[in-house]
Amino acid sequence: MQIGEEIQSEKFEDNYHKAVINITYTYGWLSNTFRCQFEKHNLTQQQFNVLRILRGQYPNPATINMIKERMLDKMSDASRIVDRLMQKGLVSRCTNNLDRRAVDIRISEAGLEILSKMDEEFKTRDMLKNNLTEEEAGKLSDLLDKLRG
Repeated sequence: MQIGEEIQSEKFEDNYHKAVINITYTYGWLSNTFRCQFEKHNLTQQQFNVLRILRGQYPNPATINMIKERMLDKMSDASRIVDRLMQKGLVSRCTNNLDRRAVDIRISEAGLEILSKMDEEFKTRDMLKNNLTEEEAGKLSDLLDKLRG
């Protein structure tokens, strides 16, 4: 459905304005779609993002600063998210052997298991392939990269 139909308005200043509205609307649509998947596993989108970062590092640890740099939502409080994941038993913390001021964070077996289940249940391509070819998805990604400069 076209963005004008979705928001029931065709009043855009120009195509730049329309594109920003469309990106914002689509972000909300994607977030709502993903939220349902995360809630099944008692996770937030940010917690899922941190678990994926830690799985990418596994078996090596990560620091809070590394997690912050790699997070999709740069405004998130990575320390608080890690604390919540620790309470759920999905990550662990220990003092860094080289720098006692730093803390190493590792994904736990339980964290790896949850991500494995989620990988089985939900594939991003399954959500997009009904409306976009793989080539179109690549072009869209390239255009978004270009937008950010």
